[in-house]
Amino acid sequence: MSQPGAPLAVIAASLQRERRRAGLSLGELARRAGIAKSTLSQLESGAGNPSVETLWALGVALDVPFAQLVEPPRPRVQVIRKGEGPGFASERADYVATVLSAGPPNARRDLYLVTAQPGEPRVSDPHMPGVVEHVVLSAGRALVGLTDDPVELAPGDYVSYPGDLSHVFRALEPGTVAVLVSEHH
Repeated sequence: MSQPGAPLAVIAASLQRERRRAGLSLGELARRAGIAKSTLSQLESGAGNPSVETLWALGVALDVPFAQLVEPPRPRVQVIRKGEGPGFASERADYVATVLSAGPPNARRDLYLVTAQPGEPRVSDPHMPGVVEHVVLSAGRALVGLTDDPVELAPGDYVSYPGDLSHVFRALEPGTVAVLVSEHH
């Protein structure tokens, strides 16, 4: 049996979250864990007194560690220092896109740090339908946006444009830096 003061609210929220993530109905999860549907329903509502065995069976059925069901989630903090992170250079331009944050499975965006130098522009072919790109210039100057009609940006300026059309990033000053968010719809 659980200890007095067991984190029933945490268990309830964890079970609901993980069951939804797995795409399972209440009945299907109960069946896979070998417990009564009414027991699972009670646990998800924050009631009941789950045994270690019950929680262990639910963890196995959900393919998550036991601790993930009984500990409150901790905020995830990620730091990428300048010069770190996977960078991808353009073949035709002095342009490097460093992945800062790939969208998690339930999000539809990726975050990049772009560093570019004057010279050949980085011309991008259209991406998947519905992609929108957002750029905030941090340093330097650049022409950014649709290939036929880019906008000149200075530090602090923002532009958004359809990424499913041909677009360009042309650095106008050495040391041009921008943050790019690619949003997938």
